[in-house]
Amino acid sequence: MTVIETPRLRLRTASGGDAAFFLGLVNEPTWLATIGDRQIHTVDAARAALETGPIAQQRELGYSFYIVEHRADHVAIGMCGLIKRATMPGPDIGYALLPAYCGQGLAWEASGGVLRHARDVLRLPTVYGLVSPQNQTSIKLINKLGLRFERFSRQPIAGKDINIYRKDFPGPGMW
Repeated sequence: MTVIETPRLRLRTASGGDAAFFLGLVNEPTWLATIGDRQIHTVDAARAALETGPIAQQRELGYSFYIVEHRADHVAIGMCGLIKRATMPGPDIGYALLPAYCGQGLAWEASGGVLRHARDVLRLPTVYGLVSPQNQTSIKLINKLGLRFERFSRQPIAGKDINIYRKDFPGPGMW
């Protein structure tokens, strides 16, 4: 199901049929370096991760990470969306594109669509962004999207350093 459309992109809910694409994405060197190794090494493991991750979250919360496709040819090029983490008071925005599609403004376009959806459709009060302090590309994108640095933290389970960014939307009656 299409959730968001931008001039060049379509963001849709994930399905089990996206498992092979997801397997390739989560094993890209850039994913492994900036997001981490999810230990997903088979199509069946990728399908299970989609079902317990984005598919379940969409069903439970009405938002998730979406498959990002080019509108013209419907080729999947990445993922972008919102995730609710137990350690955060609200959802955080994230994205990952296949390397061939980086540097074209597509992550900014997809993320901007996700933020508009969060504000206008989901009416979320706040969206967070979690970024490694070393990931200057994502820090630039987060800032361009209007998220502002809130604080530095260390992730409790992974023990990794993380910068936390935040964007507040107008309250009820201010739309």
